[in-house]
This record gives sequence, C-alpha cells and structure tokens, in this order.
Amino acid sequence: MTTPLLLSPMTLRGLTIPNRVWLAPMCQYSAVDGVPGDWHLVNLGARAQGGFGLLLTEAAAVVPEGRISPQDAGLWSDEQTRAWARIVDFVHGQGARIGTQLAHAGRKASTFRPWEPYQGTVPEVQGGWATVGPSDVAFPGYAEPREMTLDEVRAVPQQFADAAVRALEAGFDVVEVHAAHGYLLHQFLTPLANTRTDEYGGSLENRSRLLVETVDAVRAVWPADRPLFVRVSATDWREDGLRVDDVAQVAKVLGEHGVDLVDVSSGGAAPAEITVGPGYQVSMARDVREVSGLPVSAVGLITDPQQAEQVLADGAADAVMLGREALRDPMWPLRAAHALGVDRSDAPWPPQYQRAAWR
Repeated sequence: MTTPLLLSPMTLRGLTIPNRVWLAPMCQYSAVDGVPGDWHLVNLGARAQGGFGLLLTEAAAVVPEGRISPQDAGLWSDEQTRAWARIVDFVHGQGARIGTQLAHAGRKASTFRPWEPYQGTVPEVQGGWATVGPSDVAFPGYAEPREMTLDEVRAVPQQFADAAVRALEAGFDVVEVHAAHGYLLHQFLTPLANTRTDEYGGSLENRSRLLVETVDAVRAVWPADRPLFVRVSATDWREDGLRVDDVAQVAKVLGEHGVDLVDVSSGGAAPAEITVGPGYQVSMARDVREVSGLPVSAVGLITDPQQAEQVLADGAADAVMLGREALRDPMWPLRAAHALGVDRSDAPWPPQYQRAAWR
C-alpha cells in the first residue's frame, strides 16, 4: 500500500526525520536548577520508543531568569548540557530525532507550577525573582515586570546563541526559538505587551526586530546542515492583538533569515476568549504556510490518525505535533500506523513490546 503521509519521512537541510508525527514541547516543571533528570529521560524516551519521528523538549531557558517556573529546565550551564546529552543519546538509540526549544519567559517568568496551591508570581523569598519585559506592563495576575533597557534587549540574541551552542554540544538535531505563548519574544511582537517607543516598539517591523536578530544570532552558530524552527502564536485571539496575517508576514521574513519550519500555535499573550475544537489551529498553520512559503507544523487537539493524515493531505501543514494526546498515549504513532493500514514490518514496535502489539 501507499505509505500514509503521516508516516512518510521529511528532510530539512541535512536532517531526515523518519515520519511527520512529532512530539510538541511541553513543560514538565520537574528540573532542579535547570538540570533535566530521570523524569525527562523517561518522559521523552517513552515517546521515542512509541514512534514519534521528532521530539521537541520542553522550553529550555537560555538564562536562569528566563525560566517559566523555578523548576523549569535550562541550557545555560555545562551540567545541563551533559544532562541533555544523556537524553539525546537515548532518543537517538530509538531511531528518533530530537530538538530543543530555546526560551525566555520574560514577564511570565518566576511563576508557580500549575499544580501548586498558589498561582501567579513566585515571591523572591520563595525562590522567585524579579521579572523583565519589553515594557512595564504586567500579565494579569502576575507581578509587574521591569522594562528592559536597550542594552538588555540587545543582549538577548547572544543569550539564545550561547544556548544553541550548548544544544549542539548535547547532540540535538534541531533547535526551535520560542516566540509564542506570551513569552519574551512574543511579548516584543505583540502590542498587548510592547509599548516601547524605540526601535523595538511601534510598527510590526520594529516589534519583530528582536525575533529576527535572535534568529540571525542562532543561525550564525547553528550548523548549516541542521534545521532551525520558530514557534509562533498565530493570533492573540483579541482585536487589539496580533492577527494571523501579521504573524504570517513575520514568518515570511524569518524564512529569509534561515528559518526552516514554523511551528504554528496561538494565544498566551493575554487572557482571551479562545474557540477550541478538534484541529482548531490548523487553518492558521495553512495561512502561515501559504504566505511565508515555509513548511509548517500544526498543533492543537489533533487526536485521531485519520484526522492527522487529512491535515497533511489537505496541504494545511507538513507535519503534525501532538501534545496532550501524546501524554495520554506514548505509543500513538505506532497505533496510528496500524489504524492507517501500515504493515507491521514497516512500523515495528520495540521488540520488548511486540508480544502485546498489533492486537
């Protein structure tokens, strides 16, 4: 039979990814001093065993104050680099590829983990820290950030580049710059958080300047044969925020600066009414793809193999990312292969599990 698009390989630069079912980056809030541990090894390793072609790690903060929570992972130290290398080696041993998402949380940093009894900003006396942002505009319910000085803004691209060098040392195949979900680079992009009047504020071109400079800095140190992704929020879901056509134009510029794929999500800059349903962000991925001319991935309530296959068949995206569904079912890609009629020899389960597979 014809191989389903979902299970066909994809080549970006010098990297061939074995299929188009990818693990979305999802914070685990389980690191100590930014160092990933056994939880991260098992969490990511299980999905590599389960057949995901590419795994993206949770957001790895490029500096300590860039963590979303005190328990977030990072990539600013040698110890973190070595810990990630252990995980990368295991994932590669399962035949999968792995990328890391480089991030700075900006005004949404220093927050309690989702399951803590308290929410909002962690006080400094409890291990939190003062936050920064493009402007002194707080995310509702969080502490007011300090507006970054021009020197601080101009230092951000190098912080991401330094983390990319560490990602290379750890053996990652892909790096993704996180410019979505209301974190620092998205904060600069959106008028909901950026009220600056210098060259980093005002027009869309100015508000996207830091993202473009960051991409340039990362691309300069990231090997020419390895792909660079950017995650974007295609809309803020508010009339006074970013819209899909704004973000699509920014994505087109990013392609001219060496970005190979845009990972299309949405929201996070400020509270908003979001219309959620199966594949609710797929149309945004299509719009970004058509305007930018870049490959894109789609994410958001993609749960069914036939649904995922149709996203690719319709030309809305080049790959799909699974988030919560992947947490529920680490073996989703192998189950999808069975559901789509793939012969078991073409999508083999790990030999340790074969006695229970394909039933």
